[in-house]
Amino acid sequence: MGLVFLLGGARSGKSALALRLARAQPAPVVWLATAEAGDAEMAARIARHRNERPEAWVTVEEPLRLREALERIEPAHCLIVDCLTLWTANALERLGAAATATEAAAAAQMAAARTGMTVAISNEVGLGLVPASELGRTYRDVLGRVNALWAGAAEYSYLVIAGRALPLVDVDSLLELA
Repeated sequence: MGLVFLLGGARSGKSALALRLARAQPAPVVWLATAEAGDAEMAARIARHRNERPEAWVTVEEPLRLREALERIEPAHCLIVDCLTLWTANALERLGAAATATEAAAAAQMAAARTGMTVAISNEVGLGLVPASELGRTYRDVLGRVNALWAGAAEYSYLVIAGRALPLVDVDSLLELA
């Protein structure tokens, strides 16, 4: 299995599904974490996520240089990228919108080319209200583009809602029906 893209809202079950997928396959597992603990609450979240993973799994913490991290991880190992939502926020702040999209596209292609299973996790933030600030709208738009790039590169994409995974169909396959 190649690249699997899990998209959904906060606390929808994306990470739990990624854990299950990684446990079900035989290769060593690497968890690529993009979060930074900016405050005590976030530090507690990171610790809670870390405690959910088996001790034998390797954790690589990389908030920004996603492509470089992908290059360092054995291609045959199972890789979980958790998560593109936070990576996008980090990249947008430090690189800007255009460079974030460029980096996301390159990283998605690298992830799709790996021989081991890769599971990428991201939040869907475009289903709610229009953000009140320009930065909020820019973030929503850039994350939407990042998600589309990763879904386009993925062999399988799922929308995870309430612990259930709904397969996402490629638009081109729908056009074949017309």
